[in-house]
Amino acid sequence: MDFLDLKNFLDAKVEQYNRPDFIEFDPICIPHLFAKKQDIEIAGFFAAILAWGQRKTIINKCKELLVRMDYAPHDFVLNHKDSDLKRLLNFKHRTFNDTDLLYFIAFFKSHYQNYASLEMAFVPKQNEFLNEFSLINTSLNSIAPDSENCLLPNLNFTIEQGLNHFRNYFFSLEDFPHRTKKHISSPQQKSTCKRLNMFLRWMVRKDNNGVDFGIWEILKAEDLICPCDVHVDRVGRHLNLIQRKQTDWLTALELTKNLKLFDTADPVKYDFALFGLGVEKIL
Repeated sequence: MDFLDLKNFLDAKVEQYNRPDFIEFDPICIPHLFAKKQDIEIAGFFAAILAWGQRKTIINKCKELLVRMDYAPHDFVLNHKDSDLKRLLNFKHRTFNDTDLLYFIAFFKSHYQNYASLEMAFVPKQNEFLNEFSLINTSLNSIAPDSENCLLPNLNFTIEQGLNHFRNYFFSLEDFPHRTKKHISSPQQKSTCKRLNMFLRWMVRKDNNGVDFGIWEILKAEDLICPCDVHVDRVGRHLNLIQRKQTDWLTALELTKNLKLFDTADPVKYDFALFGLGVEKIL
């Protein structure tokens, strides 16, 4: 397939899968149960983090979790009493258990006591940003990127740096359970960060199709990194969009760089096409 044929093929698949009937059978249906921004963020974050295994099981486990939080996640994380936390005990999905869940709740409470949106958790504060990357300059405009992905136009940090900051921030509370660290990945660990990149796609992308929410304003669609799960990785290699032998953070960057050749403003929309083709085994 030449470039134009491949672009037309993928564009058609994006149109096929990026539509409301995709929602019902995908974990994104969980945040779609809510209208309040903070509920969407919290429910979406849990849906993304728990997204491994069969999609039907993931959805059922997320709904079980929401029942335990009275289907009001933002109110629960901010206003729960110690006795309310007993409802969360014995929750389990794969290797995620109630120890992890209780820490997630503690993090959300701490964050939302200080910020109106979870988006700010992915935005490095200026001083932390300068210290972390040892790029002390008189102006943020002189800060250079540390990877191939583009700088956010106004904030001068990359999604890569935002994800690294998020993991450090997420585990900044005292006495966090060491076992919980495996559930929050980062580029520093060479992970593809599939779940977090999927969550960012949900929150950031804006279109009129009704699947992704587009409720965040600071992070931009053109800077997102394509979620690279087993389906996307397999199809990406089949279509020669990935040449790297292993699957890691650099693989996600390579895939996204090639997808930007088709659409520089919204490369991760092709996640719909690659994932759909992989799940349905069309190729």
